[in-house]
Amino acid sequence: MQFILVLDLIFEIFTWVLVARFLLSWIPNVNYYHPVVRYIYKVTDFVVRPFRGILPPVGNIDFSPLIMFLVLRLGYSLVRRILAIVVLGFAWGG
Repeated sequence: MQFILVLDLIFEIFTWVLVARFLLSWIPNVNYYHPVVRYIYKVTDFVVRPFRGILPPVGNIDFSPLIMFLVLRLGYSLVRRILAIVVLGFAWGG
């Protein structure tokens, strides 16, 4: 069960890093060569790239991150339930 708690923590941290990435995209004059900004983009790019351009932007706002967050939350919820069933099954000797 501790494995699931650690996975929850990692997923929550990654979610906040994604939020930071999208907040940075709304701030004008961000130095994209700053090491922290580069790290945030490097760590999150593999998740963001497939969702880029799914919905056309409305004005200057890209709504594809909303789809990404929805898919990530639903996907993680499914994975977490499967892991809980597997872990509890082993704990009960099944």
